[in-house]
Parts: sequence; structure tokens; C-alpha cells
Amino acid sequence: MAETLALEIVTPEGIMLSEAVDTLTAPGATGEFGVLPRHRPLLAPLTAGLLTYAKGGVTEVVAIGTGFAEVADDRAIILTDHFARKSDIDPVRVRLELKEVDEELDRFQGEPTSAEYQALVVRELWAATQLELHGDPPPPRIRSMNELESKLADTYKKAEHTSEADKPV
Repeated sequence: MAETLALEIVTPEGIMLSEAVDTLTAPGATGEFGVLPRHRPLLAPLTAGLLTYAKGGVTEVVAIGTGFAEVADDRAIILTDHFARKSDIDPVRVRLELKEVDEELDRFQGEPTSAEYQALVVRELWAATQLELHGDPPPPRIRSMNELESKLADTYKKAEHTSEADKPV
């Protein structure tokens, strides 16, 4: 019986963390989930958030971006686009990034379902996650479904108005 779980966090830059851990908790796309040794095989999408792991009674926390977690045979591999330790974070730079991306989202005129909009939201979540890890989380600013529905409604009204103008009289 394995008493530890081999944890690897991999980004496009390479292996960022490789540890034998007792437990881990990850930010799944549908909610946080935990993994212990001898866990059943699992493949889960991840959202930007804090990943917590315990090793020898000591708990560590790191920030990860979006990605996937694969758990099998007492091994957890986290494939993610971003990784940061608390010591890596410059809160002033991250706050400026968050301000920039929030302004870009406020000015965004395209479809909220577009890849450009989604990329901005991912940048916003990554900045907020880094600040949370640093211990200085930003004030809550969740882009609500009402906000998205309002943008979609405006887009459809414009499309409906355009299509009516194109109809022959």
C-alpha cells in the first residue's frame, strides 16, 4: 500500500514541482476536489486557483492556472498553463495586470462567447489567483451570468435589427 502520492505540476516551461505528498486539493472546473494515495483513476479539468498539498504534516499552497489533472497509480499529474509560488509573486505588478484586464473586459465589444473574451477572463482569474496566494486578494468581481446575458441580448438585438433592415419591403 502506497502511503504517498507522486505529485507533478507541469507547465509549458517544464516540471515546476515534483514531490511525494500525503494529500492534495485542486481547483476543479466544477469545484474543488481532494486526492489521497490509492485514489481511483481520475481525469479532471482545472480552473485557475490554489492547489494545496500536505507532506509530512506540513501544508503548502501554490497557484495554478487552467489545465487538467490526471490521477492514476498513486501519481497525480497537473498539466497547467501557469504556476506560481508565493515568493514568485510581485503584488504591485499583478494588481496592475488585474486593473488592465478589468479595463479591457469593461471595454470589450465582441461576443462574450468568443475566444478573445474567454482569454481575458482567464487572465483576470490568473491575476486574482496570484493575489489570493500572496494573501492580498482583490475585491470580489465576478462577471455574473446577468452581465453576460445582457451583452448577449445586446448582440442579438443588433443582429435582429440588422436582419430586419436587410429584409425586402
